[in-house]
Amino acid sequence: MLMCRGALAGKRMCSSAANGMALAIRDATSVTEKLEQFDKVSFAPIRESTVSREMTSRYMTDMMDHADTDVVIIGAGSAGLSCAYELSKHPDIRVTIVEQNVAPGGGCWVGGQLFSAMVCRKPSHVLLDELEIPYDDKGDYVVVKHAALFTSTILRAVLLRDNVKLFNAVAVEDLLIKHEEEGTAVRGVVTNWSLVAQNHENMSCMDPQVMEAKIVVSSTGHDGPMGATSAKRLESIGLLPDRLPGMSALDMSTAEDGVLHMTQEVVPGLVFAGMEVAEVRGCNRMGPTFGAMLMSGVKAANVVLKALGKN
Repeated sequence: MLMCRGALAGKRMCSSAANGMALAIRDATSVTEKLEQFDKVSFAPIRESTVSREMTSRYMTDMMDHADTDVVIIGAGSAGLSCAYELSKHPDIRVTIVEQNVAPGGGCWVGGQLFSAMVCRKPSHVLLDELEIPYDDKGDYVVVKHAALFTSTILRAVLLRDNVKLFNAVAVEDLLIKHEEEGTAVRGVVTNWSLVAQNHENMSCMDPQVMEAKIVVSSTGHDGPMGATSAKRLESIGLLPDRLPGMSALDMSTAEDGVLHMTQEVVPGLVFAGMEVAEVRGCNRMGPTFGAMLMSGVKAANVVLKALGKN
């Protein structure tokens, strides 16, 4: 087995050797030959401090770059990711996604009751076509064989864009609200590490940070431990035009139309998308059908574009 040692010249030789090993594994013509190549592998050398510096410097740079951004999207579920995907088509718009969970995707890794399939009523299949996600066409609706196929595909498409940054394991604790000449407006979010946000009662005060934004999209889902956070915050400070009605009972036939139609800028600088719309407007929940989540996210992106003067 080749061992890599030495200074810079040695490191270059080791890197070349590692590349050669990778090619040998790729080009092996049988399982036996491939296993033999695996047993010859020695990874290129690296110092532990190098890994730390790479992670830290890149993350801190991202935090500095996105302390003042164009759009903040709260929540990386199906609506939030659909919104981010649509906005990512505009390279001059900086998009910042804040997700409280370690794993983005919200409830869209599985279908209803933890089953695999994802049902989307037409015409939401247009987004699936754009993302080249295969499905079973059943006439009025389509079925993706596993919800994770949608989530992983759109997540990949979003994260590949240079104008998008996802901050996962980061919680939005509050909204940044400004009193301007035209009235009160949302102009950013207040953030903290998720573990800190969930444990304020168990530790001394840990102050948050702020991301300023021209406009915020809140897609945190329906009410729950992590849901409807922006809606509940606006109600608590009296900024909702009406009191928070909460979502109504399940009715797929009316729910998806209602969520899509009511996806809009509710207060200046804040657009609601996805199931948080149902909490704000009192429309029905739709349960395990995802068409409105996809289209609400795309519509929210276009509401944002209009607010930013794009046409």
